[in-house]
Amino acid sequence: MKSASVPPCGSACGLCVTEISHFSVMIRGKSILNDINLQIHCGQLTALVGPNGAGKSTLFKAILGEIPHEGRLQFLDSEGNRSAKPRIGYVPQRLNFDPNSPITVKDLLVSALGQVPALLGGSRRTLRIAGQALDRVEAQHLINRRLGALSGGELQRVLLALALEPVPDLLLLDEPISGVDFKGMQCFYQIVAELRQQYDLSVMLVSHDLNAVADYADRVVLLNHVILCDGTPQEVMRHPLFEATLGRLEHQFI
Repeated sequence: MKSASVPPCGSACGLCVTEISHFSVMIRGKSILNDINLQIHCGQLTALVGPNGAGKSTLFKAILGEIPHEGRLQFLDSEGNRSAKPRIGYVPQRLNFDPNSPITVKDLLVSALGQVPALLGGSRRTLRIAGQALDRVEAQHLINRRLGALSGGELQRVLLALALEPVPDLLLLDEPISGVDFKGMQCFYQIVAELRQQYDLSVMLVSHDLNAVADYADRVVLLNHVILCDGTPQEVMRHPLFEATLGRLEHQFI
């Protein structure tokens, strides 16, 4: 296993990379994250695992610029050019809304992607983009459905469609299948797997579903305020710190 200070480059590694350098977060005088250093390569799915309160979602908020933090976020493209920040897509654990409201999938997408109010139906261009976004996640048939009538898995696919428009340099998935049934979970992860291959996406995933992490991730980072270990799913889940932090995982490869 490679040390946490020298992040590994997985087999899906491409030429572009998102660099997270010396990220630290203090909240009310308490250290939540301390000196986090990661390189996320294009085509690579990196899973963050750790106990509740370890700072996983806090790291996402820091990357998104939603909370104050120390450190630097840079993107290196395939031509070797650096930018101050990658284009980021984000899928939250859940969307807070009134399930009894008449808002449809089309209303949500038009509001998020266009400049014409959803009440006016949206422009033809926005409707075309919305349809293309849903096509990416195999959800075009949901466009006229009420949000409150969607299953958990369907709603997460709609949020994934939004996160991918435009296609980002880095896609953040924060427990995206929490509360989703097994079939919906399998569908979601399969779509993500196909999209990251098609678009050479860099993906960071927070999940408590360690079996799914073992099946889909190229790389696992064990986080508990600091990076404890970093490597392939097999390496990390066999590491003594993994069992000490999360307990024993009974999985087929162990």
